[in-house]
Amino acid sequence: MAKKAEPAVSETDDILAQARKQYEAAREYWSDNHTNAKDDLRFARLGQQWDERIKQQRELEQRPCLTFNKMPAFIRQVVNDARQNKPSIKVHPQDSGADPHTAEILNGLIRNIETTSDADVATDTAIEHAVGQGFGFWRINTAYTTDDAFEQDIVIERIANPFTVYGDPRSTAADSSDWNVAFVVTTMTKDEFDAEYPDAEKTNWEADFKGAEGWIDGDDVVVAEWWTREKVKGAIVALSDGSVLKLEEYEEKAQEFEQAGITPVGEPREVESFKVKQRVMSGAEVLKTVEWAGKYIPIVPVSGDEVIDEDGKRHFRSLIRDAKSAQQMFNYWRTTTTELIALAPKAPFIGEERAFEIDPNWNTANSLSHSYLMVPNGATPPQRQPFAGVPAGALQEALNAADDMKSIIGIYDASLGAKSNETSGKAIMARQREGDVSTFHFIDNLSRSIRHSGRILLDLIGKVYTTERMIRILGEDMKPTNVQIAPGQQPQPQMDGAKVIGGIFDITAGKYDLTVAAGPSYTSRREEVMQIMTEWAQAGGPEVATVLAPRIAKLLDIPDAEQIGEELQAKLNPQGPQVPPEMQAQMQQMQQVIQQGGQQMQQLQQENAALKADQQGKQAEMGLRRQEIANEAAASEQERQNEARKLAIEEYRAQTERMKVAAEIHAAATAAQNPEPPSDRAAA
Repeated sequence: MAKKAEPAVSETDDILAQARKQYEAAREYWSDNHTNAKDDLRFARLGQQWDERIKQQRELEQRPCLTFNKMPAFIRQVVNDARQNKPSIKVHPQDSGADPHTAEILNGLIRNIETTSDADVATDTAIEHAVGQGFGFWRINTAYTTDDAFEQDIVIERIANPFTVYGDPRSTAADSSDWNVAFVVTTMTKDEFDAEYPDAEKTNWEADFKGAEGWIDGDDVVVAEWWTREKVKGAIVALSDGSVLKLEEYEEKAQEFEQAGITPVGEPREVESFKVKQRVMSGAEVLKTVEWAGKYIPIVPVSGDEVIDEDGKRHFRSLIRDAKSAQQMFNYWRTTTTELIALAPKAPFIGEERAFEIDPNWNTANSLSHSYLMVPNGATPPQRQPFAGVPAGALQEALNAADDMKSIIGIYDASLGAKSNETSGKAIMARQREGDVSTFHFIDNLSRSIRHSGRILLDLIGKVYTTERMIRILGEDMKPTNVQIAPGQQPQPQMDGAKVIGGIFDITAGKYDLTVAAGPSYTSRREEVMQIMTEWAQAGGPEVATVLAPRIAKLLDIPDAEQIGEELQAKLNPQGPQVPPEMQAQMQQMQQVIQQGGQQMQQLQQENAALKADQQGKQAEMGLRRQEIANEAAASEQERQNEARKLAIEEYRAQTERMKVAAEIHAAATAAQNPEPPSDRAAA
């Protein structure tokens, strides 16, 4: 990146005036966020949790001001969760000019950039600032590979002090992808300034900084990186060979394309792009101007809990901002209980006046230990007032304040590692998940920022790695591989199965997209896969064990694990390379172990099958017996029903006979009560 000549004096004055105006606007916009973030920093991390006036008053009264800072535990819970499940960038081909193997090279190159520049330090610092204060940043830069080379590499740098960054006040994107202006400020002394910028124009500090208020304060001067991004219009042209070039690039090589039979297809299309510029400046002059290669301002913010007010202003809130009052109440009530207990030995003695007259040691009896205390003869010895005990209300209020902190933040005892009422593992995990869900927006914001960081990297890679050279890439297992990049050449990958192990690639051609995935590290996943494959080998018999044994050997965390796995694979595959003689005994022993395990598994399977058959026979026998019992019960029930019907019929017949006899008796009684006259009988 070449240093350009500075513009004329009048133009420089205009640039300085514009820079001062934008700096003041950005500083005013961020002032509330900075003020609240600094208060969160002092409160949660520095433990300054007592109001200064109250603290001074209590110190004058010699009363304690105790601090029981619970805030770092909540912050570490979220930050360490992000460290354990680090989001990672994954590149995918997007158009016909992109190549899947080249996408793997880009993935490996990004992993190498992250590793060599300690990107995890940058992202960890940013998420810690976002959780603890509301916002954090990291930046992407370029650096020469060596002191005597012109080739550059991309590096990711942390921003240790988030209060030095002022983003675009008009930005609405959560990941800063729409930033058109940004400032990164550094405060140094005048002597440091002269040493850092010896070629800067020697200025009269008092005279030349007039109108640059805020840029100089006493012996300190502000030096700022002023980043700007402007839209630029251009045109592109499609060629008959399928390529697309900028119109000016085609016009420069039009004759070569014509000789090769390559002609434009259709009319050129107007497009918009962005030009990014970095100016390092003081309040009095522009010290350096750099044309940035990418189209994004390479500063990536990580926001905490974002809130947009009615005026559209964005407020970035930390995890603990609403819990500070509960923390202060907890400090107060715990201090109160401590104070009451500490004052207990100072309870006064109560007694008759003459009881204290003869021994002056009574004046210090509540603070010093005396071997004896004298009282006049006949006087009643003084008695100390008993301690009433810590008020239950103070203890309860302290517990209420502790519970308030958990409910406000959304992280409860189970998430903090404390034992709770849950007893089953599933219940404990569900309770821990409540804390993860309530704070997941911090992790999600980190993923968005890493995705934008990937966009910046992809944009820069095609503009920084433009010469033919050898680069190092890292696989998912973090093993390095050297590949050659050569712009303008077709990809020529060297493959080992589905894995790229070398070749020649053009990483400037084609378009690529990216995604971000969060999950455990490769080491954790490797151990889990090894455990699963071992279980499969044990359960699948000799054939499965033979297939999986080389893979399991490669996953072992021992020296030469890769070589052992390859040699085991060669031994099990007769058509492959032979195992060296010195390894044959070891391989045979391992194979015998695998075969013995397979035989034991087969024997267990046979015994299990026999047990299942025996169990099935017993179940069938029990089923027949149950059916017989059911049939006997059904027959017994039928017989009982028949007997019941017989009894009912007999009872009905007896009832009928009783009714018939009763009717005859009734008729006879009626006839006896009403005899007929004799004449009538005679006549009859």
